[in-house]
Amino acid sequence: MELQQMRYVVAVAELGSFTRAAQRCLVVQSALSHQIARLEKELGARLFDRTSRRVRLTAAGEAFLPAARQALDAAERARAEVAATAGEVRGRLAVGVIPTVSAVDVPAALRAFHLRHPQVRIVLREGASKDLVQEVRDGTVDVAFLGVLPSYRPKGVSDHELSTGELVAVVSPAHPLAGQREVDLARLAQELFVDYPDGTAARAQSEEAFAARGLTREVACEVNGTDFIVRLVRGGLGIAMLPSAFAAELTGVRLLSVTGAPARTERLVWSRSQPTPAAAAFLTGLGVDPGDAAGRPVTRP
Repeated sequence: MELQQMRYVVAVAELGSFTRAAQRCLVVQSALSHQIARLEKELGARLFDRTSRRVRLTAAGEAFLPAARQALDAAERARAEVAATAGEVRGRLAVGVIPTVSAVDVPAALRAFHLRHPQVRIVLREGASKDLVQEVRDGTVDVAFLGVLPSYRPKGVSDHELSTGELVAVVSPAHPLAGQREVDLARLAQELFVDYPDGTAARAQSEEAFAARGLTREVACEVNGTDFIVRLVRGGLGIAMLPSAFAAELTGVRLLSVTGAPARTERLVWSRSQPTPAAAAFLTGLGVDPGDAAGRPVTRP
């Protein structure tokens, strides 16, 4: 069993096509197909069901894929660790972000990191805070930016608090509240809301604030994407509550301060086990000590 064979399997699984996988791996399709066939013969099981219309994993393929990814990650980590002994940072840096992160200019931070360490391949993944924490635990994401309740401390990862701020109400310019500068939760509870799905950290920030006042509200639209939430608010289909620093950059809406507003904390999390050289360099560039599980700032001379 060879690493190259595993790379081919992962590529076909991700792209659903032998042709596109061969293009990604820079080999002719016949060579890729031959190597996967050799691997299947060695394993004694077919990894893919092939039809004229699509390719999909068999049960054996589903079982093989996570282990193949782990093996490839381990090999990449080994190469990166060896390079680090010579002072060179290389390998992969997988960064997870929530859509509303504002405590750190993530694109600027990644650009600065790329200029310092051009040999590192950067992967960026947008997701919900709960999912990103799990991906850091699983090792598929190295570093993640979260937006959570101030009382929340993620388990099984190292973390560092970046900032804490309040949410603001976001309404369309035509909304009856658009002319006001401040509103309380009791008044907002009379409105229809556009919000994230139930059970997400972003939704919990608002839910807890209303519940603490003994108030209930109606969420008319549940949306995963922040951009779509804003579009629905602009269209007058409801109001939303979003982090003030993020909302300040929006156009075509009105922002209202909220009495007793929900608070949100942005946290940076990374693996409790030894970070990869790339992850350690990225954390250090953000001013965080990667070896400190409590995420205390780096002490600079």
